[in-house]
Amino acid sequence: MPTTSPGAPGSDPFSQARMAARELSRRAGSDHHDVLVVLGTGLSPVAGLLGASDPPLDLTALPWFPHFTGLGHRAEAWSLELGGRRVLVTAGRLHLYEGRQAAEVAHTVRTAIAGGVGTVLLTCAAGGIRADLEVGQVVLVADHLNLTGASPLTGIPAASEAGSPFVDLTDAWSPHLRRLARTVDPGLAEGVYAQVPGPHLETPAEIRMLRAMGADLVGMSMTLEAVAARHLGAQVLGLAVVTNPAAGTAIHALSDEAIHQVADQAVPEVATIVRGVIAAL
Repeated sequence: MPTTSPGAPGSDPFSQARMAARELSRRAGSDHHDVLVVLGTGLSPVAGLLGASDPPLDLTALPWFPHFTGLGHRAEAWSLELGGRRVLVTAGRLHLYEGRQAAEVAHTVRTAIAGGVGTVLLTCAAGGIRADLEVGQVVLVADHLNLTGASPLTGIPAASEAGSPFVDLTDAWSPHLRRLARTVDPGLAEGVYAQVPGPHLETPAEIRMLRAMGADLVGMSMTLEAVAARHLGAQVLGLAVVTNPAAGTAIHALSDEAIHQVADQAVPEVATIVRGVIAAL
């Protein structure tokens, strides 16, 4: 197994992704995938509702995939047929707070795209900042604030084989895919998602700052994956489950168990939206 990591000095994350994709195809018994679904905190049961039943693929057996150490995140995936598409569903992701670099966080997305994926569906648990967002609600990501101080495109030359790193993010979160999601659930709200590095939660002052900056939701994932996907030309949909209010007295009672419990209640809705969007592609 290679010992260097994506983004390490002298490494080529796109060549690494192609190598990982070839091994993924061999282990999955499929020469390509059309759609990637990344399941966030507490949402891994969505895979079963999408039809995943066989033993999962061990992603750590692929080049440059470490164990995922975030609570409830497993380096496992399923390759399945859904809505006439070949879909790769992962049971978790890497985060910056695990001590990883942005290129490592983006490795799953880049590997999937190297294996043919053109549509990326990202999900996460998030804190709700906007007053009208309710705990348990599923929200479409319409835009984002990347407050991590990191980018998966750092260090990529302007003449890279994968394209210029100066990618236009005007429509980072696909309006077309959001329209498809609303055909499944017309009542879906939209919001601006802010990613912070974590793992600590935000202070009340930080929440006031995020609100003033235009954030409706806050979490510790998704935006770096979205940037990497858009750089490679894939379309991105984001679904955030509001698992807690991001500020106020309720935050003091917040626990990992409570977050997972709320996310678990949203599993059927998330699965219905994902299934409907894929069927409409």
